[in-house]
Amino acid sequence: MAAGILIGAVILFICVGSSKILYRFGVPTLLMFILLGMVFGSDGLVGIPFDNFEVAKQVSSVALVFIMFYGGFGTNWKMARPVALPSILMSTLGTVVTALLTGVFCHFVLRMEWLEGLLVGSVIGSTDAASVFSILRSKKLNLKGGLASLLEIESGSNDPISYMMTVIVLALMSTGADISVLGQLFAQIAFGLGGGFLLAYLAVRLLRHASFEISGLHTILVVAVALAAYALPELIGGNGYLSVYIVGIVLGNSKILHKRTLVNFFDGITWLMQIVLFFMLGLLSFPSQMPAIILPALAIALFMTFVARPVATFGILSWFKMSFKQKILVSWAGLRGAASIVFAIFAMTSGVYPHNDVFHIVFFVALLSVTVQGTLLPPLAKKLGLVEATGDSVLRTFNDYQDESGTKLVEFTVRASDSCVNKSIMDADLPEEVLVVMIKRGKEFIVPKGATVIREGDILVLNGMDTSKFLA
Repeated sequence: MAAGILIGAVILFICVGSSKILYRFGVPTLLMFILLGMVFGSDGLVGIPFDNFEVAKQVSSVALVFIMFYGGFGTNWKMARPVALPSILMSTLGTVVTALLTGVFCHFVLRMEWLEGLLVGSVIGSTDAASVFSILRSKKLNLKGGLASLLEIESGSNDPISYMMTVIVLALMSTGADISVLGQLFAQIAFGLGGGFLLAYLAVRLLRHASFEISGLHTILVVAVALAAYALPELIGGNGYLSVYIVGIVLGNSKILHKRTLVNFFDGITWLMQIVLFFMLGLLSFPSQMPAIILPALAIALFMTFVARPVATFGILSWFKMSFKQKILVSWAGLRGAASIVFAIFAMTSGVYPHNDVFHIVFFVALLSVTVQGTLLPPLAKKLGLVEATGDSVLRTFNDYQDESGTKLVEFTVRASDSCVNKSIMDADLPEEVLVVMIKRGKEFIVPKGATVIREGDILVLNGMDTSKFLA
Protein backbone atom coordinates (compact mmCIF):
# COMPACT_ATOMS: atom_id res chain seq x y z
CA MET A 1 0.00 0.00 0.00
CA ALA A 2 2.82 2.39 0.86
CA ALA A 3 4.37 1.79 -2.56
CA GLY A 4 1.08 2.66 -4.26
CA ILE A 5 0.74 5.85 -2.25
CA LEU A 6 4.31 6.81 -3.12
CA ILE A 7 3.62 6.26 -6.82
CA GLY A 8 0.55 8.47 -6.50
CA ALA A 9 2.61 11.22 -4.85
CA VAL A 10 5.26 11.01 -7.59
CA ILE A 11 2.57 11.28 -10.26
CA LEU A 12 1.11 14.38 -8.60
CA PHE A 13 4.60 15.94 -8.34
CA ILE A 14 5.17 15.33 -12.04
CA CYS A 15 1.72 16.68 -12.99
CA VAL A 16 2.15 19.86 -10.94
CA GLY A 17 5.68 20.47 -12.21
CA SER A 18 4.81 19.85 -15.86
CA SER A 19 1.68 22.00 -15.66
CA LYS A 20 3.77 24.98 -14.53
CA ILE A 21 5.98 24.62 -17.60
CA LEU A 22 3.11 24.10 -20.04
CA TYR A 23 1.12 26.97 -18.49
CA ARG A 24 3.79 29.43 -19.64
CA PHE A 25 3.58 28.21 -23.23
CA GLY A 26 -0.22 28.16 -23.32
CA VAL A 27 -0.37 24.40 -23.94
CA PRO A 28 -3.41 22.86 -22.17
CA THR A 29 -2.26 20.88 -19.15
CA LEU A 30 -4.81 18.23 -20.13
CA LEU A 31 -2.34 17.10 -22.77
CA MET A 32 0.48 16.39 -20.30
CA PHE A 33 -1.80 14.62 -17.81
CA ILE A 34 -3.12 12.26 -20.48
CA LEU A 35 0.34 11.59 -21.91
CA LEU A 36 1.63 10.76 -18.41
CA GLY A 37 -1.25 8.33 -18.00
CA MET A 38 -0.29 6.66 -21.28
CA VAL A 39 3.35 6.38 -20.13
CA PHE A 40 2.27 4.73 -16.86
CA GLY A 41 -0.37 2.52 -18.55
CA SER A 42 -0.33 -1.07 -19.75
CA ASP A 43 1.32 -0.19 -23.07
CA GLY A 44 3.61 2.43 -21.52
CA LEU A 45 7.04 2.36 -19.93
CA VAL A 46 5.75 1.69 -16.39
CA GLY A 47 3.13 -0.87 -17.41
CA ILE A 48 0.44 -0.39 -14.74
CA PRO A 49 -2.41 -2.73 -15.82
CA PHE A 50 -5.73 -0.89 -15.93
CA ASP A 51 -8.66 -1.62 -18.25
CA ASN A 52 -11.65 -1.41 -15.89
CA PHE A 53 -14.12 0.89 -17.67
CA GLU A 54 -16.68 0.53 -14.89
CA VAL A 55 -14.31 1.89 -12.24
CA ALA A 56 -13.23 4.63 -14.65
CA LYS A 57 -16.89 5.57 -15.17
CA GLN A 58 -17.53 5.96 -11.44
CA VAL A 59 -14.41 8.02 -10.85
CA SER A 60 -15.10 10.15 -13.95
CA SER A 61 -18.68 10.86 -12.86
CA VAL A 62 -17.54 12.27 -9.51
CA ALA A 63 -14.70 14.25 -11.09
CA LEU A 64 -17.02 15.83 -13.66
CA VAL A 65 -19.41 16.93 -10.92
CA PHE A 66 -16.71 19.10 -9.32
CA ILE A 67 -15.33 20.29 -12.66
CA MET A 68 -18.75 21.39 -13.92
CA PHE A 69 -19.78 22.90 -10.59
CA TYR A 70 -16.66 25.04 -10.43
CA GLY A 71 -17.04 25.90 -14.12
CA GLY A 72 -20.35 27.52 -13.22
CA PHE A 73 -19.16 28.87 -9.86
CA GLY A 74 -16.23 30.66 -11.48
CA THR A 75 -18.29 32.32 -14.23
CA ASN A 76 -18.78 36.04 -13.67
CA TRP A 77 -22.31 36.57 -14.94
CA LYS A 78 -21.99 40.38 -15.02
CA MET A 79 -19.16 40.11 -17.52
CA ALA A 80 -20.84 37.32 -19.48
CA ARG A 81 -24.36 38.79 -19.71
CA PRO A 82 -23.78 40.78 -22.96
CA VAL A 83 -22.88 37.58 -24.84
CA ALA A 84 -25.19 35.23 -22.95
CA LEU A 85 -27.60 34.59 -25.84
CA PRO A 86 -25.04 33.63 -28.51
CA SER A 87 -23.13 31.63 -25.88
CA ILE A 88 -26.18 29.60 -24.89
CA LEU A 89 -27.17 29.04 -28.52
CA MET A 90 -23.66 27.80 -29.26
CA SER A 91 -23.67 25.47 -26.25
CA THR A 92 -27.09 24.00 -27.11
CA LEU A 93 -27.99 24.31 -30.78
CA GLY A 94 -24.32 24.46 -31.80
CA THR A 95 -23.55 21.22 -29.98
CA VAL A 96 -26.57 19.48 -31.54
CA VAL A 97 -25.70 20.64 -35.07
CA THR A 98 -22.05 19.61 -34.67
CA ALA A 99 -23.05 16.18 -33.35
CA LEU A 100 -25.64 15.55 -36.08
CA LEU A 101 -23.32 16.61 -38.91
CA THR A 102 -20.55 14.40 -37.50
CA GLY A 103 -23.00 11.50 -37.25
CA VAL A 104 -24.01 11.95 -40.90
CA PHE A 105 -20.33 12.02 -41.91
CA CYS A 106 -19.60 8.84 -39.95
CA HIS A 107 -22.52 7.07 -41.65
CA PHE A 108 -22.01 8.10 -45.28
CA VAL A 109 -18.21 8.41 -45.43
CA LEU A 110 -16.95 5.98 -42.77
CA ARG A 111 -19.82 3.52 -43.32
CA MET A 112 -20.85 3.32 -39.69
CA GLU A 113 -24.40 2.36 -38.81
CA TRP A 114 -26.70 5.33 -38.31
CA LEU A 115 -27.00 5.13 -34.53
CA GLU A 116 -23.32 4.33 -34.07
CA GLY A 117 -22.39 7.38 -36.14
CA LEU A 118 -24.76 9.53 -34.10
CA LEU A 119 -23.23 8.08 -30.92
CA VAL A 120 -19.75 9.21 -31.99
CA GLY A 121 -21.11 12.65 -32.89
CA SER A 122 -22.98 12.97 -29.58
CA VAL A 123 -20.04 11.82 -27.47
CA ILE A 124 -17.63 14.26 -29.07
CA GLY A 125 -20.06 17.12 -29.67
CA SER A 126 -19.07 19.30 -26.70
CA THR A 127 -16.00 21.49 -26.30
CA ASP A 128 -13.54 21.23 -23.41
CA ALA A 129 -13.84 23.89 -20.71
CA ALA A 130 -10.62 23.00 -18.89
CA SER A 131 -8.49 23.49 -21.99
CA VAL A 132 -10.22 26.71 -23.04
CA PHE A 133 -9.92 28.22 -19.54
CA SER A 134 -6.26 27.18 -19.30
CA ILE A 135 -5.35 28.86 -22.58
CA LEU A 136 -7.24 32.08 -21.82
CA ARG A 137 -5.63 32.38 -18.39
CA SER A 138 -2.07 31.30 -19.19
CA LYS A 139 -1.77 33.66 -22.14
CA LYS A 140 -4.01 36.34 -20.53
CA LEU A 141 -5.89 36.23 -23.80
CA ASN A 142 -8.40 39.05 -23.52
CA LEU A 143 -10.37 38.73 -26.74
CA LYS A 144 -12.25 41.61 -28.33
CA GLY A 145 -16.03 41.73 -28.47
CA GLY A 146 -16.57 39.62 -25.36
CA LEU A 147 -15.31 36.47 -27.09
CA ALA A 148 -13.52 35.30 -23.94
CA SER A 149 -16.81 35.24 -22.02
CA LEU A 150 -18.60 33.63 -24.98
CA LEU A 151 -16.09 30.78 -25.15
CA GLU A 152 -16.12 30.44 -21.38
CA ILE A 153 -19.90 30.02 -21.15
CA GLU A 154 -20.13 27.80 -24.22
CA SER A 155 -17.39 25.39 -23.16
CA GLY A 156 -18.63 25.34 -19.57
CA SER A 157 -22.26 24.61 -20.40
CA ASN A 158 -22.31 22.35 -23.46
CA ASP A 159 -21.19 19.13 -21.74
CA PRO A 160 -24.72 18.51 -20.35
CA ILE A 161 -26.11 18.74 -23.90
CA SER A 162 -23.58 16.24 -25.21
CA TYR A 163 -24.28 13.95 -22.26
CA MET A 164 -28.03 14.16 -22.88
CA MET A 165 -27.63 13.23 -26.55
CA THR A 166 -25.31 10.36 -25.64
CA VAL A 167 -27.82 8.92 -23.16
CA ILE A 168 -30.67 9.11 -25.69
CA VAL A 169 -28.67 7.49 -28.51
CA LEU A 170 -27.47 4.71 -26.21
CA ALA A 171 -31.08 4.04 -25.19
CA LEU A 172 -32.08 3.81 -28.85
CA MET A 173 -29.21 1.40 -29.54
CA SER A 174 -30.22 -0.96 -26.74
CA THR A 175 -31.81 -4.11 -28.07
CA GLY A 176 -35.57 -3.95 -27.72
CA ALA A 177 -35.42 -0.51 -26.12
CA ASP A 178 -38.86 1.04 -25.97
CA ILE A 179 -38.35 4.68 -25.19
CA SER A 180 -39.91 7.96 -26.14
CA VAL A 181 -37.15 10.24 -27.36
CA LEU A 182 -39.24 13.36 -26.79
CA GLY A 183 -40.24 12.14 -23.33
CA GLN A 184 -36.67 11.41 -22.31
CA LEU A 185 -35.50 14.69 -23.79
CA PHE A 186 -38.16 16.56 -21.82
CA ALA A 187 -37.24 14.75 -18.60
CA GLN A 188 -33.52 15.44 -19.06
CA ILE A 189 -34.08 19.17 -19.60
CA ALA A 190 -37.03 19.77 -17.28
CA PHE A 191 -35.66 17.89 -14.26
CA GLY A 192 -32.14 19.17 -14.92
CA LEU A 193 -33.20 22.83 -15.13
CA GLY A 194 -35.92 22.61 -12.50
CA GLY A 195 -33.80 20.66 -10.06
CA GLY A 196 -30.84 22.97 -10.60
CA PHE A 197 -32.72 26.21 -9.97
CA LEU A 198 -34.68 24.80 -7.03
CA LEU A 199 -31.58 23.44 -5.33
CA ALA A 200 -29.70 26.67 -6.07
CA TYR A 201 -32.47 28.75 -4.46
CA LEU A 202 -32.51 26.57 -1.35
CA ALA A 203 -28.71 26.47 -1.19
CA VAL A 204 -28.37 30.26 -1.37
CA ARG A 205 -30.86 30.75 1.47
CA LEU A 206 -29.10 28.09 3.54
CA LEU A 207 -25.59 29.42 2.89
CA ARG A 208 -26.57 33.00 3.70
CA HIS A 209 -27.71 32.11 7.18
CA ALA A 210 -25.76 28.98 8.08
CA SER A 211 -23.15 29.66 10.75
CA PHE A 212 -20.73 27.06 12.11
CA GLU A 213 -18.23 27.23 14.93
CA ILE A 214 -15.85 25.24 12.69
CA SER A 215 -15.29 27.23 9.48
CA GLY A 216 -14.36 24.16 7.43
CA LEU A 217 -17.89 22.79 7.78
CA HIS A 218 -19.16 25.59 5.56
CA THR A 219 -17.01 24.29 2.72
CA ILE A 220 -18.18 20.72 3.32
CA LEU A 221 -21.77 21.96 3.14
CA VAL A 222 -21.16 23.38 -0.35
CA VAL A 223 -19.54 20.09 -1.42
CA ALA A 224 -22.73 18.31 -0.28
CA VAL A 225 -24.82 20.80 -2.27
CA ALA A 226 -22.79 20.11 -5.43
CA LEU A 227 -23.10 16.32 -5.04
CA ALA A 228 -26.85 16.54 -4.34
CA ALA A 229 -27.31 18.84 -7.35
CA TYR A 230 -26.03 16.03 -9.56
CA ALA A 231 -27.53 13.01 -7.83
CA LEU A 232 -31.13 14.10 -7.21
CA PRO A 233 -32.03 14.96 -10.85
CA GLU A 234 -30.24 11.81 -12.07
CA LEU A 235 -32.43 9.64 -9.81
CA ILE A 236 -35.61 10.94 -11.48
CA GLY A 237 -34.33 10.90 -15.06
CA GLY A 238 -32.98 14.45 -15.23
CA ASN A 239 -29.64 15.78 -16.44
CA GLY A 240 -27.46 15.91 -13.35
CA TYR A 241 -24.61 17.73 -15.08
CA LEU A 242 -26.95 20.48 -16.26
CA SER A 243 -28.28 20.81 -12.72
CA VAL A 244 -24.88 21.01 -11.07
CA TYR A 245 -23.68 23.62 -13.59
CA ILE A 246 -26.73 25.81 -12.89
CA VAL A 247 -26.23 25.51 -9.13
CA GLY A 248 -22.60 26.52 -9.61
CA ILE A 249 -23.53 29.64 -11.60
CA VAL A 250 -26.20 30.75 -9.13
CA LEU A 251 -24.00 30.24 -6.05
CA GLY A 252 -20.98 31.83 -7.71
CA ASN A 253 -22.94 34.97 -8.54
CA SER A 254 -24.84 35.24 -5.24
CA LYS A 255 -23.77 36.93 -2.03
CA ILE A 256 -22.98 34.05 0.28
CA LEU A 257 -20.70 33.71 3.27
CA HIS A 258 -17.01 32.79 2.88
CA LYS A 259 -17.07 33.01 -0.92
CA ARG A 260 -13.36 33.76 -1.16
CA THR A 261 -12.57 30.65 0.88
CA LEU A 262 -14.90 28.60 -1.32
CA VAL A 263 -13.18 29.85 -4.48
CA ASN A 264 -9.76 28.81 -3.16
CA PHE A 265 -11.03 25.42 -2.02
CA PHE A 266 -12.88 24.50 -5.21
CA ASP A 267 -10.06 25.77 -7.38
CA GLY A 268 -7.74 23.31 -5.65
CA ILE A 269 -10.17 20.38 -5.56
CA THR A 270 -11.11 20.90 -9.21
CA TRP A 271 -7.48 20.81 -10.28
CA LEU A 272 -7.03 17.60 -8.30
CA MET A 273 -10.11 16.11 -10.02
CA GLN A 274 -8.74 17.14 -13.42
CA ILE A 275 -5.37 15.55 -12.73
CA VAL A 276 -7.00 12.31 -11.54
CA LEU A 277 -9.45 12.28 -14.44
CA PHE A 278 -7.01 13.07 -17.23
CA PHE A 279 -4.31 10.75 -15.89
CA MET A 280 -6.82 7.91 -15.54
CA LEU A 281 -8.06 8.44 -19.10
CA GLY A 282 -4.51 8.16 -20.35
CA LEU A 283 -3.99 5.08 -18.19
CA LEU A 284 -7.11 3.51 -19.69
CA SER A 285 -5.93 3.94 -23.27
CA PHE A 286 -3.87 1.41 -25.22
CA PRO A 287 -1.47 3.05 -27.72
CA SER A 288 -1.00 -0.33 -29.40
CA GLN A 289 -4.63 -0.12 -30.58
CA MET A 290 -4.24 3.38 -32.06
CA PRO A 291 -2.96 2.34 -35.54
CA ALA A 292 -6.24 0.57 -36.27
CA ILE A 293 -8.31 3.71 -35.68
CA ILE A 294 -5.98 6.50 -36.84
CA LEU A 295 -7.51 6.94 -40.31
CA PRO A 296 -11.20 7.15 -39.26
CA ALA A 297 -10.32 9.22 -36.18
CA LEU A 298 -8.23 11.62 -38.26
CA ALA A 299 -11.05 11.94 -40.80
CA ILE A 300 -13.53 12.75 -38.01
CA ALA A 301 -11.17 15.30 -36.47
CA LEU A 302 -10.65 17.07 -39.80
CA PHE A 303 -14.38 17.05 -40.60
CA MET A 304 -15.32 18.48 -37.20
CA THR A 305 -12.63 21.16 -37.32
CA PHE A 306 -13.16 22.37 -40.88
CA VAL A 307 -16.80 21.51 -41.62
CA ALA A 308 -19.11 20.65 -38.68
CA ARG A 309 -17.89 23.24 -36.17
CA PRO A 310 -17.65 26.09 -38.75
CA VAL A 311 -21.15 25.33 -40.10
CA ALA A 312 -22.60 25.45 -36.57
CA THR A 313 -20.62 28.57 -35.63
CA PHE A 314 -21.35 30.63 -38.74
CA GLY A 315 -24.97 29.48 -38.85
CA ILE A 316 -25.60 30.70 -35.29
CA LEU A 317 -23.32 33.73 -34.94
CA SER A 318 -24.43 35.19 -38.29
CA TRP A 319 -27.56 36.36 -36.47
CA PHE A 320 -25.43 38.53 -34.20
CA LYS A 321 -23.13 41.47 -34.83
CA MET A 322 -19.90 39.56 -35.12
CA SER A 323 -17.19 39.95 -37.70
CA PHE A 324 -15.93 37.19 -39.98
CA LYS A 325 -12.67 37.05 -37.99
CA GLN A 326 -14.55 36.58 -34.71
CA LYS A 327 -16.50 33.66 -36.17
CA ILE A 328 -13.28 32.10 -37.43
CA LEU A 329 -11.76 32.25 -33.95
CA VAL A 330 -14.85 30.85 -32.21
CA SER A 331 -14.91 28.05 -34.77
CA TRP A 332 -11.26 27.19 -34.15
CA ALA A 333 -11.73 27.30 -30.36
CA GLY A 334 -13.95 24.20 -30.42
CA LEU A 335 -11.47 22.02 -28.52
CA ARG A 336 -12.52 18.46 -27.68
CA GLY A 337 -11.30 17.04 -24.39
CA ALA A 338 -11.87 15.06 -21.23
CA ALA A 339 -15.69 15.18 -21.12
CA SER A 340 -15.89 13.60 -24.58
CA ILE A 341 -13.58 10.77 -23.50
CA VAL A 342 -15.64 10.27 -20.32
CA PHE A 343 -18.86 10.02 -22.35
CA ALA A 344 -17.09 7.44 -24.53
CA ILE A 345 -16.49 5.45 -21.34
CA PHE A 346 -20.22 5.67 -20.59
CA ALA A 347 -20.83 4.18 -24.04
CA MET A 348 -18.39 1.34 -23.32
CA THR A 349 -20.19 0.43 -20.06
CA SER A 350 -23.77 0.82 -21.36
CA GLY A 351 -24.18 -2.77 -22.56
CA VAL A 352 -24.25 -1.58 -26.18
CA TYR A 353 -21.46 -3.04 -28.29
CA PRO A 354 -20.62 -0.86 -31.32
CA HIS A 355 -18.70 -2.31 -34.24
CA ASN A 356 -15.99 0.35 -33.97
CA ASP A 357 -13.61 1.17 -31.13
CA VAL A 358 -15.51 4.29 -30.06
CA PHE A 359 -13.34 4.92 -27.00
CA HIS A 360 -10.01 5.07 -28.84
CA ILE A 361 -11.51 7.00 -31.76
CA VAL A 362 -12.79 9.69 -29.40
CA PHE A 363 -9.55 9.56 -27.40
CA PHE A 364 -7.46 10.19 -30.51
CA VAL A 365 -9.72 13.01 -31.75
CA ALA A 366 -9.58 14.75 -28.35
CA LEU A 367 -5.81 14.36 -28.09
CA LEU A 368 -5.30 15.74 -31.59
CA SER A 369 -7.70 18.62 -30.98
CA VAL A 370 -6.03 19.73 -27.76
CA THR A 371 -2.54 19.42 -29.26
CA VAL A 372 -3.14 21.26 -32.54
CA GLN A 373 -6.10 23.59 -31.95
CA GLY A 374 -5.15 24.37 -28.36
CA THR A 375 -1.56 25.26 -29.19
CA LEU A 376 -2.46 27.36 -32.24
CA LEU A 377 -5.36 29.26 -30.62
CA PRO A 378 -3.26 32.13 -29.10
CA PRO A 379 -1.22 32.86 -32.27
CA LEU A 380 -4.39 32.67 -34.39
CA ALA A 381 -6.17 35.17 -32.14
CA LYS A 382 -3.21 37.56 -32.46
CA LYS A 383 -3.00 37.03 -36.22
CA LEU A 384 -6.68 37.92 -36.57
CA GLY A 385 -6.17 41.05 -34.47
CA LEU A 386 -8.69 39.97 -31.81
CA VAL A 387 -6.51 40.36 -28.71
CA GLU A 388 -6.93 43.45 -26.54
CA ALA A 389 -3.78 45.29 -25.48
CA THR A 390 -4.70 44.95 -21.76
CA GLY A 391 -4.64 41.19 -21.38
CA ASP A 392 -5.09 41.12 -17.59
CA SER A 393 -8.75 42.03 -17.89
CA VAL A 394 -9.60 38.59 -19.27
CA LEU A 395 -9.30 37.34 -15.69
CA ARG A 396 -12.25 39.53 -14.76
CA THR A 397 -14.52 37.10 -16.59
CA PHE A 398 -13.82 34.62 -13.77
CA ASN A 399 -15.32 34.95 -10.28
CA ASP A 400 -12.02 34.01 -8.67
CA TYR A 401 -10.27 37.07 -10.09
CA GLN A 402 -8.74 39.39 -7.51
CA ASP A 403 -6.94 42.62 -8.35
CA GLU A 404 -3.60 42.60 -6.57
CA SER A 405 -3.60 46.39 -6.35
CA GLY A 406 -6.74 46.55 -4.23
CA THR A 407 -5.08 46.19 -0.81
CA LYS A 408 -5.52 49.56 0.91
CA LEU A 409 -8.12 50.12 3.61
CA VAL A 410 -10.71 52.89 3.39
CA GLU A 411 -13.02 54.22 6.12
CA PHE A 412 -16.61 55.10 5.27
CA THR A 413 -19.08 56.73 7.68
CA VAL A 414 -22.66 55.52 7.23
CA ARG A 415 -25.23 58.30 6.84
CA ALA A 416 -29.00 58.15 7.38
CA SER A 417 -29.57 58.50 3.64
CA ASP A 418 -27.37 55.54 2.70
CA SER A 419 -29.18 52.50 1.31
CA CYS A 420 -27.25 50.12 3.56
CA VAL A 421 -28.64 51.55 6.83
CA ASN A 422 -30.43 48.97 9.02
CA LYS A 423 -29.54 46.15 6.64
CA SER A 424 -27.28 43.20 7.27
CA ILE A 425 -23.98 43.07 5.41
CA MET A 426 -25.33 40.13 3.43
CA ASP A 427 -28.47 42.01 2.34
CA ALA A 428 -26.85 45.43 1.82
CA ASP A 429 -26.19 46.36 -1.78
CA LEU A 430 -22.40 46.24 -1.49
CA PRO A 431 -20.21 45.65 -4.53
CA GLU A 432 -19.09 42.02 -4.76
CA GLU A 433 -15.42 42.99 -4.59
CA VAL A 434 -15.73 45.10 -1.43
CA LEU A 435 -14.95 43.46 1.90
CA VAL A 436 -16.09 44.98 5.21
CA VAL A 437 -13.07 44.32 7.40
CA MET A 438 -14.26 46.02 10.61
CA ILE A 439 -17.05 48.21 11.95
CA LYS A 440 -16.37 51.05 14.43
CA ARG A 441 -19.52 51.79 16.45
CA GLY A 442 -18.76 54.44 19.05
CA LYS A 443 -16.04 53.00 21.26
CA GLU A 444 -16.85 49.46 20.13
CA PHE A 445 -14.96 47.57 17.41
CA ILE A 446 -17.07 44.89 15.72
CA VAL A 447 -15.72 42.02 13.63
CA PRO A 448 -18.43 41.83 10.94
CA LYS A 449 -20.34 38.74 9.87
CA GLY A 450 -22.90 38.33 7.12
CA ALA A 451 -25.76 38.84 9.57
CA THR A 452 -24.23 41.96 11.20
CA VAL A 453 -26.64 44.92 10.81
CA ILE A 454 -25.19 48.26 9.64
CA ARG A 455 -26.34 51.26 11.72
CA GLU A 456 -26.32 55.00 11.06
CA GLY A 457 -23.06 56.52 12.26
CA ASP A 458 -21.09 53.28 11.87
CA ILE A 459 -17.60 53.66 10.43
CA LEU A 460 -16.99 50.82 7.97
CA VAL A 461 -13.41 49.79 7.30
CA LEU A 462 -13.47 48.62 3.67
CA ASN A 463 -11.03 46.70 1.54
CA GLY A 464 -11.39 46.00 -2.16
CA MET A 465 -10.72 47.29 -5.62
CA ASP A 466 -14.14 48.94 -6.04
CA THR A 467 -14.37 50.93 -2.81
CA SER A 468 -14.47 54.08 -4.93
CA LYS A 469 -17.79 52.94 -6.41
CA PHE A 470 -19.14 52.30 -2.92
CA LEU A 471 -18.08 55.74 -1.71
CA ALA A 472 -19.48 57.56 -4.76
